[in-house]
Amino acid sequence: MVQRKSGHVTLLDIARACGYSVSTVSIVLSEAPLSQNVAASTRDRIRKMAVQLGYHPDAYARSLRRRRSQTIAVLAYDLSDPFCIPIVQGIQAGLHPADYLPLLVDAQTQRKLFDSYLKMILERRAEGVIVIASWIFQETNLLEDIEKNRVPIVIVGRDLTDKKVSSLLVDNEAGGALAMRHLIELGHRRIGIVRGPEELFDTEPRWAGVQRAAAEAGVQIDHKLVYQLPNLTDSTSGFEGGLRLSKEMLASGCPFTAVLAFDDLTALGVLRGLTNAGLKVPNDCSVVGFDDVLPAAVSTPGITTIRQPLKEMGLLASEWTLRAINSRDQSAEKPIKLYKAPPELVVRMSTARRTPASRRISSPKSRLTI
Repeated sequence: MVQRKSGHVTLLDIARACGYSVSTVSIVLSEAPLSQNVAASTRDRIRKMAVQLGYHPDAYARSLRRRRSQTIAVLAYDLSDPFCIPIVQGIQAGLHPADYLPLLVDAQTQRKLFDSYLKMILERRAEGVIVIASWIFQETNLLEDIEKNRVPIVIVGRDLTDKKVSSLLVDNEAGGALAMRHLIELGHRRIGIVRGPEELFDTEPRWAGVQRAAAEAGVQIDHKLVYQLPNLTDSTSGFEGGLRLSKEMLASGCPFTAVLAFDDLTALGVLRGLTNAGLKVPNDCSVVGFDDVLPAAVSTPGITTIRQPLKEMGLLASEWTLRAINSRDQSAEKPIKLYKAPPELVVRMSTARRTPASRRISSPKSRLTI
């Protein structure tokens, strides 16, 4: 076996092992038209030696020759958030058949890190960018740089079509209305509501949907039972906020029979808080989430939620990006697209019909009739 100085097996290594020139090895392994002029026995020997040495083509060198990186940058705001995982899976499923490699980076909910990664993505000549969005994206100043470099960009989770960015997101208002309508149809009227952080794009449309469904049913929302999550700091903020706010609801003395949480992690925090107070979900209080991430499905009880088609949204984002790259290569005008995915109610064990009989529930600070 030939001793190699470099880490990766190169064309030179194969040429030395076979006794042929590097140009001959390159012609054969690249299956160039000139390879037909090389003897069949020589071609066979070169290919067998390549397999024996574990040779793989140098994609980096090939990209320099073609001026194509064959990579799509996928910039997530926080990969520890279960919301991101199915979106990434969908993106990978869409890029793999096209021989594009997703370059996955995690901004860890830090604005400076987000901007730094966007600069690195441009420097490494990614052919497209898919952003799994949060509040940190809208304030970046690099959108113009991406546009000037004609790099297609698609954002998942926010509408930035006004900034000429194709956008994919769920219909948040319709989802909020679905969640509220479900609880009302189960007979709940005293409903605690945990709104999302003020700076999140999803918060206001979901709240608008909740209010619309309540108004249509003639249900009065008690604003003493409306709480708001603080601004996010990490992926556990929603859970911790739901836990804390559920305790505040119980301590407030305001009766309630259900809680509509901003998302599934918040709903899981509410579930923990109610359980710690000795309440049973859904017998004593129903709980609804939003997103349909994996923890909501495997918790006890499983969380009734509003499903976002997250994997499908990731798949569509990859398709849009590849089409935009092809349009750019053909000097065609890049259309700006907006897709609002329809939400779906997923009923699990955390919600139940409200019975006429009321129960007296003990709370550390008060006794509540709910």
